[in-house]
Amino acid sequence: QLQLVESGGGLVQPGGSLRLSCAPSGFTLEYYAIAWFRQAPGKEREGVSCISSGDGSTNYADSVKGRFTISRDDAKKTVYLQMNSLQPEDTAVYYCAARRMFACGASWSIFPFGSWGQGTQVTVSS
Repeated sequence: QLQLVESGGGLVQPGGSLRLSCAPSGFTLEYYAIAWFRQAPGKEREGVSCISSGDGSTNYADSVKGRFTISRDDAKKTVYLQMNSLQPEDTAVYYCAARRMFACGASWSIFPFGSWGQGTQVTVSS
């Protein structure tokens, strides 16, 4: 059974940083693309970043390029989302999701991801 568990959310001041972790279980990480999505109250879910299965190539939403970095540690079986220069508009519940044998191309966020975590809250506020 595929499971994903997010952690690392919290309250941070504007300009601060957080690192989210996504710990998948029940499958071999390198065979799956892992993506981060977020959803703010009253807004549609937004794809934030994606790391491909296999070669680990990455892609980002324009709103987070240059500020967020996604990475994968196969030894620790964990995917990270390093978030720097956080702004109030980054406030949302962040989810990680998995899709088997997938390359995160430019339109990655329109594809269905079959397994989801429970989400972790990120609040950026002074």
